[in-house]
Amino acid sequence: MLKVIGAGFPRTGTSSMKAALERLGFGPCYHMFEILTKPEHADRWVSVVSGEPVDWDQVFDGYQSAQDWPASGFWREQAAAYPEAKVILTVRDPARWYISMQNLLSNGPGRTMSMDPSTLPPAAAKIFEGMQKMQPVLSAIGEDTFGQGWNPADGLPDEKVAIEAFERHRATVEASLPASRLLVFDVREGWEPLCEFLDVEVPDEPFPHLNDSESLQRRMAELMAGQFPSSIEEVH
Repeated sequence: MLKVIGAGFPRTGTSSMKAALERLGFGPCYHMFEILTKPEHADRWVSVVSGEPVDWDQVFDGYQSAQDWPASGFWREQAAAYPEAKVILTVRDPARWYISMQNLLSNGPGRTMSMDPSTLPPAAAKIFEGMQKMQPVLSAIGEDTFGQGWNPADGLPDEKVAIEAFERHRATVEASLPASRLLVFDVREGWEPLCEFLDVEVPDEPFPHLNDSESLQRRMAELMAGQFPSSIEEVH
């Protein structure tokens, strides 16, 4: 059962949030990283876009919190399914988000979808299989966000359209939830507002900052070479 729901877009500090939530006792935290390291998790998401009722307990079996797509693409449904859960909307400067998101789509795991799986090492081939299964899910999220016909392989719309979607999403989330249930959070703010919101003590250690685009590119290159990361710190 989820205790913390993520509503933020990718590249808004979601990997840092995953590490922070797990440090605070709200782990494991579901993240796109789960599909990279456990490609069979893609099967959990098939029902989400099937048109049939979704068993969110099955989708998030074994997890207490969630961040990043695909989870955050369905924040409304999760907020309804888990009325006691708190919601965190991660945000950042929209122009910087746009650049980072473009980089993710160009150099992240989604690029395996355009590759010939027979040419990939086993670790990367597993990611290919998982991302292929995820394509209808990611397309549904993208169309809801950016408009009909958007596909992850196409990259982001132009900057104006994408930033308008980013800001529209923030406004929608803020208008949909009471302030007592929602934290709009920039990871640069550190532990204090997050811990106050979740009613937990502030750890005596630095807030994790793992959202590093250059590191992601490096780790994707390692995956293409057949090396499989075992922790999110290795990906970001």
